[in-house]
Amino acid sequence: MAALARSGTPEGVWLRAERQNAGKGRQGRAWESPVGNLYISTLIRLRPSDPPAATLALVAAVALEETVRTFGVSAMLKWPNDLLVDGAKLSGILLERVEDAVILGIGVNLAHHPEGLDRATTSLAAHGPAPDPQVFAETLGESFERWLARWRGEGLVSVRERWLARAHPPGTALTARLADGSAVDGLFDGLTGEGALILRLADGGRRAIHAGDVFLL
Repeated sequence: MAALARSGTPEGVWLRAERQNAGKGRQGRAWESPVGNLYISTLIRLRPSDPPAATLALVAAVALEETVRTFGVSAMLKWPNDLLVDGAKLSGILLERVEDAVILGIGVNLAHHPEGLDRATTSLAAHGPAPDPQVFAETLGESFERWLARWRGEGLVSVRERWLARAHPPGTALTARLADGSAVDGLFDGLTGEGALILRLADGGRRAIHAGDVFLL
């Protein structure tokens, strides 16, 4: 996909793999890729009037939550872009900047989910029939196109509102592990206007988290 981005391939193209030999998640983590799950990526060509590129993670998250709900499973969003079912991770979303484009990669556990990780995982098959990956991909593509148009036309406001409506409730205890190795514990207190996570700290202060791994406590 990076080669397509550099070659001028227009926005909106989607590539889906049946499986991956070298799937990766955030911070270079390995991502298991058996046949039957969804592995898909698309290109977004950034425009000068677009909201910050990093907020495309929220766009992808709300589109993915909407799609999963279409297939009969209720999921919860966790900042910045995790989708949880009964507290277990269902999917992964990764953004990569290439020149004037953002590559959006999405992996969803449809038929299988890994075991023995440092966090609980699940699949749609654990909650009902596993959807066909192509059918799921087409539904996701339509949802993402709608939310991308709203992101561009309305700014981040509508995406942020939808994300908050589908996220864990205010007051949920979270810990944020930052890139420097430190951790910040606090209670979920919403998102900033730019989409950063707000934690209410034990001393009553509030801190905005712009990047990091977030876990439910």
